[in-house]
Amino acid sequence: MAGESSSGGNTVARTFKALVENAERKFARVRDAPTYARGPYSHYFHSVFKSYMRLWKYQQENRAELIGSGLQRWEIGEIASRIGQLYFNQYMRTSEARFLIEAYVFYEAILHRKYFDEGSKKDKGVRFKELRFYARFLMVSLILNRTEMVKLLVDKFKALVDDSKSTFPDTTNFKEWKLVLQEILRFTKADTSLINVRPLRFCSLFDSYPSSLPYVARFHAKKVLKFREALLTSYHKHEVKFAELTLDTFRMLQCLEWEPSGSFYEKHQVESQENGALADHSAASGLININLAADMTDPSLPPNPRKSILHRSSVTQLIAVIATICEELPPDSVMLLYLSATGNAGHGSASSSESSGSSRKSSKSNHGYHEKSSYLRDNHINGMGDSSHFFESCLWLGPSRDGGPNNLYPGDIIPFTRRPIFLIVDSDNSHAFKVLHGAERGETPALFLSPLRPSFKNPADSDTMHFGSQFTLFLTAPFQAFCQLVGFSLSDDDVDVRTDADNIISTAFSEWEVILCTSTSLHLVWAQVLSDHLLRRLILRFIFCRAVLTFFCLREMSDQYLPVCLPEFPTSLSPSSEVVLSAVFRIAKHLKVERCFNFHGTS
Repeated sequence: MAGESSSGGNTVARTFKALVENAERKFARVRDAPTYARGPYSHYFHSVFKSYMRLWKYQQENRAELIGSGLQRWEIGEIASRIGQLYFNQYMRTSEARFLIEAYVFYEAILHRKYFDEGSKKDKGVRFKELRFYARFLMVSLILNRTEMVKLLVDKFKALVDDSKSTFPDTTNFKEWKLVLQEILRFTKADTSLINVRPLRFCSLFDSYPSSLPYVARFHAKKVLKFREALLTSYHKHEVKFAELTLDTFRMLQCLEWEPSGSFYEKHQVESQENGALADHSAASGLININLAADMTDPSLPPNPRKSILHRSSVTQLIAVIATICEELPPDSVMLLYLSATGNAGHGSASSSESSGSSRKSSKSNHGYHEKSSYLRDNHINGMGDSSHFFESCLWLGPSRDGGPNNLYPGDIIPFTRRPIFLIVDSDNSHAFKVLHGAERGETPALFLSPLRPSFKNPADSDTMHFGSQFTLFLTAPFQAFCQLVGFSLSDDDVDVRTDADNIISTAFSEWEVILCTSTSLHLVWAQVLSDHLLRRLILRFIFCRAVLTFFCLREMSDQYLPVCLPEFPTSLSPSSEVVLSAVFRIAKHLKVERCFNFHGTS
């Protein structure tokens, strides 16, 4: 009988080993696949998911035999970690919230069940696996805005990195993990330095306005576009980032999604309970709920637009990805392109800064170029100019500034205007992209161009490397951006102040929605995307941003400090219009910062 038991155990162990090897082979095929990759990768991901789920189920059903054959707890943890990694990769490829939540479920179970604890104390290889697990769990928790979990993970990750130096003193390979720790500490400091009490994602509770809903519902344009795809990329020297997600792309990533559901805010208790106490998971356990996402997402919500993120890509790579997206974009759809980078104003007069995150220390040469680019654009539109000005100025997407693969010119975007495109350029040379207006090859692009320089009440805040881009912050968290602009800080006790400020902004946005939906002079470029909740919210926030910066009274040269939209919005929503001016005045008065603004002399 003992022999039969041993034989059965060996069979189980051999089958398990074969399943592991098969799953790892398939995993290797997709591990390094870029999130923007098309083609056969969907099939590969389905195949590797299937292999790991078969492996997970097998180890659950044969746990006793496998432990008897020498299965270690960290090996169970590694399987769960791989499944979490697959779910997260699939989220990054599809933007489907359920995959992000499933990744969180697996990672949280690994943490609470301490799968890596024992093996990590003795084996350097297992320690590396545990460190990778923490880094990946941190990324998922950050994107899910699980603030308390992020704090816990940062503390545990720091302790683990510190312990690695003493536990494994014979190696210097942990130096890279110290850099990862520094990145996450810097990232979390930058993110939590702002007032972050509401989600960046579209949430009906905050972002839908009952009084304007009937107008939005009745609004019809000659052409209606669906927001299907977004491409986000940024490069600034010394920018705040974690892995390949910069602070600005992190904010834009969330801003272009729907809040999954109300339960998103509730701390899910992964551990089962026995007699009112947490179950003891010191023994091997594999009962992870792999269908939790169905309980935490609202099936009635529209799908998130798919987002591709490029970090420090070459221009040729960026162009190739844009081309692929445009080629596969369904009919009557629009793609959003977000470019954040330091610029070169051309003619050898580079901007004076090497921007960090969003530091915009531009020289006065930008002001001169702004005037020249406007002149050249007018000539082009009238058919009197040539195309050379499309390649005079650029954005730097890499450390080298001597041309070649790192310089992105406005002319590089022109071929893609054969399809509808919503372009956001956040740069100290963003206005150079005004030349695209009138140069399109089929579809007029919607353009949001950042100020050339940021504005701040306190000069010490002008280096915004610790906060990310001011313009991007206005588009993703307008109230936080307003507070940053005027140097206003809210404490935890100022809930009523924040609530009243939110109501002022919500009332204004509701009024502006009505104007947009009823205007007879709204350009088709904006009308065809106005029905999309995510893009309409960006439009409202741009109007707010432009108005706030217009009235901010600490400017030297207004055009450098103001964003640009092309085509123009109706004059009924210009900064000087009563409905816009009064909103900025109300919130400034509410926060007692009227002195920061000049509401007189507007026309």
